[in-house]
Amino acid sequence: MRWLKTILLALLVAVPASADEIRPFSIEFIEKDNGVWSLNWKQPVSPLNGSQLLVPQVPASCSATSDPTTRRLNLAILAQADYSCFGEIYGGSIGLPQLLGSAEALVRVIPINANVQTYRLTSRQNSVIILRDPGTLQVFWTYLVIGTEHILFGWDHLLFVIALVLLVKTGWSIFKAATAFTIAHSITLVASTLGYAGIPQGPVEALIALSILFLAVELAKPKQDTWTRRWPWVVAFGFGLLHGFGFAGALSEIGLPQGEVPASLVSFNIGVEIGQLLIVALVMGLKIILNSWSTRAERNFLMAVTYLI
Repeated sequence: MRWLKTILLALLVAVPASADEIRPFSIEFIEKDNGVWSLNWKQPVSPLNGSQLLVPQVPASCSATSDPTTRRLNLAILAQADYSCFGEIYGGSIGLPQLLGSAEALVRVIPINANVQTYRLTSRQNSVIILRDPGTLQVFWTYLVIGTEHILFGWDHLLFVIALVLLVKTGWSIFKAATAFTIAHSITLVASTLGYAGIPQGPVEALIALSILFLAVELAKPKQDTWTRRWPWVVAFGFGLLHGFGFAGALSEIGLPQGEVPASLVSFNIGVEIGQLLIVALVMGLKIILNSWSTRAERNFLMAVTYLI
């Protein structure tokens, strides 16, 4: 009866979840001709803003020459408007003052005869100044932060890494498993992003969910010497290939800046690894602390986390 009550409670508080839930606002300010610009943006539909259209802020030297046109695509609104800009846009600001809470926006400014500029906006910094001569470092940093946040706040990859660390006993085995996972998801992330491979996102998300469930079932059998416990790096590599397709799907939602694809792809992957290392260090540190108290405390912690996963 206790187990039945627990299951019923879990069903009552359950909410729909989706893997790789990165759906920020996406804004592109594209120069079509001298002084003629097109503002294109994708607005995710959310409880915060509903379906009300939010119009980004453009430099003060630009004025709209057409009303926004919109169309609905899945869980997003796609909008476009034409602008005429007098003089230079450099030094002007572009942003989305309506950003609230944890919402974020990715902004790309695409002049005809200059480098593409990429910026990340948050509710705390909802506008940026358009630079005259942006460097690759600016793109690198933007996608580094996005990659790190993706694994830290993406429940699917977060739970997989936690379960993997809990499954493996020794530090050397954790290193091998984490390295195998890194190599595997890097392969499919690059291959899928560059168009050399691909799997429909729906099956990928379902298989990623099953990979987490698989590790949780293995964790629930602590006394059994399974082949997963003997060769965790093999399991990590196999499932890492799936997670790489998941990363690629999330990255395709954001988009890659023209002319800076290598830098943004590498920095996104490095950001993912930074987030992964932070998770590994945190879980290992927690295991050491609990083990120093008592073996029973560590065992109880392990089983509690297992069933939550």
